[in-house]
Amino acid sequence: MITYNPKDWFRLIFQFHKSDTFRILLPTMLVLGLFTASLVYLEINNHVHLKSSTVFHQILGFVLSMLLVFRINTAYERWWEGRKLWGSLINNSRSLMTKLHAYLGKAHIGDLHYLRQLLIAFPYTLRNHLRGDFSHNGIPPIDGLDKERFAATHNKPFFIHRLLVDRVQSIRESGRLSEQQLFLINNEIFSLIDITGACERIKNSPIPFSYSLFLKKIIFVYIITMPIAFSLEYRYWAVPAVMVIFYAFASLELVSEEVEEPFGMDSNDLPTDELADKINRDLTSIF
Repeated sequence: MITYNPKDWFRLIFQFHKSDTFRILLPTMLVLGLFTASLVYLEINNHVHLKSSTVFHQILGFVLSMLLVFRINTAYERWWEGRKLWGSLINNSRSLMTKLHAYLGKAHIGDLHYLRQLLIAFPYTLRNHLRGDFSHNGIPPIDGLDKERFAATHNKPFFIHRLLVDRVQSIRESGRLSEQQLFLINNEIFSLIDITGACERIKNSPIPFSYSLFLKKIIFVYIITMPIAFSLEYRYWAVPAVMVIFYAFASLELVSEEVEEPFGMDSNDLPTDELADKINRDLTSIF
């Protein structure tokens, strides 16, 4: 995720990075500008006779604007829900480790150390799982972990969660944890798997294909007919006008496509690496 100063207007306006929509759309903008300039030239030299359809474009532009507003709001809601889920993961991990430390104490440092390893490893496995990475990349070590079974497991966050539940249950059966204490940590323990399921829902439920396809078709029809509508009235000024309008509408669609799936490695995706590292630092500092 890109960090920036939102008050630094001029720097943001003139700054371009590798995922900037201007870089992506520039070739298409140039082709569209050349097409518009060609129509203007043919119209000026009486090779073709075009009729203005600005009223049609005003109506279609209004409809398209409403569709894009809904599109980008829906995409941002998915991004923000993902951020809230990872915020809950941070808070619940802190709370659970704090309670375990208070209930078990230094007399059971071995159990605390193992549980902390599981809680630290969980966000890294969740990060990889949401990215479709089934390797051990970046996952901190866990004492006594069956690496072959872990490597063969498709849902590694669920595997880590099961180890956590098994160890807590073992501690409870040995009498080192009371029923009341188990009840007090139960919500935090099972919130981890709830967060995993909610993140999987976001990842595996993209915007319906028919809606996305329809929006792209509307943008295409609007953009491809703009030169015909504007060349008669604005002449060569239609070239930059068409390019700017195309850039505005197409950029909104591209940004929406990027942020609607917030768990990848694009520039505007959630900083899951940093969030997992934050959990690691916070839990390590407890004892």
